[in-house]
This record gives sequence, C-alpha cells and structure tokens, in this order.
Amino acid sequence: MLPLESVPNFSEGRDPATIQAIADSLGTRARLLDVHADADHNRSVFTLVGDDDALVDALVAGTRVAVERIDLRRHDGVHPRIGVADVVPFVPLRPDDLPRARAAAERFARRVAEELALPVFLYAPPGRGPAFYRHGGTAGLQERLDAGEVAPDFGPSQLDEAAGGVIAGARAPLIAFNVNLRGSVDVARSIAGVVRERGGGFPGVRALGLELSRAGLVQVSMNVEDWQASALHEIVARITAEAEARGAEVVGSELVGLMPAGAAAGPAGAALLLDGLDASRLLEVRLLES
Repeated sequence: MLPLESVPNFSEGRDPATIQAIADSLGTRARLLDVHADADHNRSVFTLVGDDDALVDALVAGTRVAVERIDLRRHDGVHPRIGVADVVPFVPLRPDDLPRARAAAERFARRVAEELALPVFLYAPPGRGPAFYRHGGTAGLQERLDAGEVAPDFGPSQLDEAAGGVIAGARAPLIAFNVNLRGSVDVARSIAGVVRERGGGFPGVRALGLELSRAGLVQVSMNVEDWQASALHEIVARITAEAEARGAEVVGSELVGLMPAGAAAGPAGAALLLDGLDASRLLEVRLLES
C-alpha cells in the first residue's frame, strides 16, 4: 500500500526557529520530503508522506507547535490565510486512494477540534475550496460564522483569536507554481485574471497577483490543479506574452514544494522537440506503477 502525502501550509515564513520546530514535529512521525519558506508570503509549505495514522499524528503535532508559536494578531504576509495551520490537504498518490485520504483528513480534523479546540473546515473543491473560507480573512470568516452562513465541520464556531481555524480535506495532486515579474502589482493581478480558469484561462488554474515587497518584485501565484490539462511551459509562455504586452518583464519562476514527475514531461518534450512525451514514457514512473 502506497503512503499518503500531505502538504500543510503554516503561517510562518520568516522565523527559522519556528519553521524548524514545525519541521521537527512533522519529521519525527512521518517522512518529511521538503520545506519551502517564503518571507513575503510569510508562509511555509511542508511536504511529507506516511501511512495514514502516522501522517495524522504528525500533522496534529505540527499544528500544536504552530498554535504554540504563531500569533495571527502579529502576523502579516501577502498570502491570504485563516489560521496558523491554514490548510492541511491529504493527497492520495493513486486516484483509488482518495477515500483513504478523505478518512484521514476527517480523523485529523476531529483530533484538532478535540485536542486543540480549533474550528476545522473540511473543503470540497471546486465550490468550497480554501479560497471560499479565506475570502475576507479571519474577520470576514467570523462574520459569516456569526451569521450562520458557514459552520465548521468540527470544533467551535468561534475562531481562536491567535490561532484562527484550520482548513483540511483531501484532494488530487496539484502544482503550486509562481512566476515572478518586474513591474506593478496591477499588472500581476491583470495577468492572473487572464490565466486563471475563472477568467477564461487555463483549465484548473487558480491565480493571484501579489506584491513581493522584500524581493522588490511582483508575482503571479498559482495553483495548477489539473496539470495534465494545463502544461506549465504553456502557462509560462502566456504569462511572458501578457507581461511583455503590459511593459513588464518575467524574471523567473518558482516551484513551491514538489510536483509530479509527469508534469515535467510536457516542458521537456517541447524543449527536445519530442511529440507525445508524457508520464508513461518516464522510467521511474513506470517502475512505481508496476
């Protein structure tokens, strides 16, 4: 049986001691594969794998450390958030394991509510993905809770003043991918509107335009939720063209965490002039499937 993956996002990207403490709590119970910290986002993304129970244990422990060390009342960052452990997705490595991932997410949610007294919201993309809960920030979410428009699936209906709440759920693998520009944040927002699916852009792409004041750049920050339908090199090419048309310049891209090997096949095939290069032609992927 393959392990499950999780890619929790914690609202701290500047304090190395806190990031390391969370990493230690996750890594002693599951296999920690990657840590991606961003000071402008003030957010860290951890990638870990483990069997179902070990993964739940690790994520509860990591959330506990975040609650102890992070205070949203003193937090600032360009990425939207509703909690110190903002979103905790459980990701099956095979589509058939999605029910396992959902069950693990529910066990995690129940434990966080019971042990840490935090409200937990189980997301169901696309209608009620993380963006649905983050809209308006913690203040906006609390107003919706008070009005009865939204209710947590587990835990109290009051967000914790310091720790907020937690969004959890199960989803297919996605790619968190950013393109950095030299230009204005209005340009980044305009381009994000063009490339996101909701604006008529690429299927399965969610995008925000953000200002990275510490880096002196702006960013088109994306989740590519259907990487088989939307090739990364085609997204970059579109952003580059849109930037040039607006007098901006693409200066680089950024992968947040890890991505499926199959997603690299399309760009590699284009660069090598190979038609039809996909995951089925990758040796390591075929060996894992056998």
